[in-house]
Amino acid sequence: MLARQLPRKAPADPDVAMVVDDAAENVPMKLHWRHANIVVMPSFHDPQDCTSCTRLAEHLAGIRRRDPDWHALPVPAFGSLDAELLVVGLGPGEKGANRTGRPFTGDVAGDLLYPALHRFGFASTANPLGSDNQANPDMDLTNCRITNAVRCLPPANKPTTAEIRQCNHYLKAELAAMSCLKVIVALGAIAHQAILWAYELKLRDHAFGHNVTHNLPDGRLLVDSYHCSGYNWRTGRLSRKSFEAVFAGVSARLG
Repeated sequence: MLARQLPRKAPADPDVAMVVDDAAENVPMKLHWRHANIVVMPSFHDPQDCTSCTRLAEHLAGIRRRDPDWHALPVPAFGSLDAELLVVGLGPGEKGANRTGRPFTGDVAGDLLYPALHRFGFASTANPLGSDNQANPDMDLTNCRITNAVRCLPPANKPTTAEIRQCNHYLKAELAAMSCLKVIVALGAIAHQAILWAYELKLRDHAFGHNVTHNLPDGRLLVDSYHCSGYNWRTGRLSRKSFEAVFAGVSARLG
């Protein structure tokens, strides 16, 4: 297992400095279109009661004792399994999804993501929060689903490689249940890596880069974006214009 810095690029999130190039078994190209590493499944149920990662389960239990009104459990995906677009983040933010129970809701990342989705018709409103500072009940997604590579908040927002791996089978099952899926947007290098793991593909063959696209073996398209974190926004690594350009391209592809 070889850990390495992405070449000539600062991390997309200051808390995630490296990605892991853990080569999976090769699948002959002639077989890709036959099974494409993702076996279609009829349904998917969010792992809302999963405690497989002891460190994460204990961390969430401590947060529930501290703040009983917070969600502080594995965060379910938002949006229909019938969507053509899947947005994949790294994991819940402590005061965002971990508090509200909805991905990218209650933190800066959501303040960038949802207006972009709304502009291109994937979200019914640009406002992820309601008047009570909880998930906006009037928010609906159209032809879009949002999920995370890691479903639980890790201490210091830093999941271990083992925890990302442990949660990966949920992502793979989710991808398998989305029969209409055409485009996957990876928010950040770790989400990108998790998607490659789900497809048993190698990082070195699919380098991460902002608004870079990759053809997946099953005909779907992977589109990378720098993570819409407060850090990337404040430092200018990601602007609203460059972020929305990702979804402009996705919208054009989906028609």
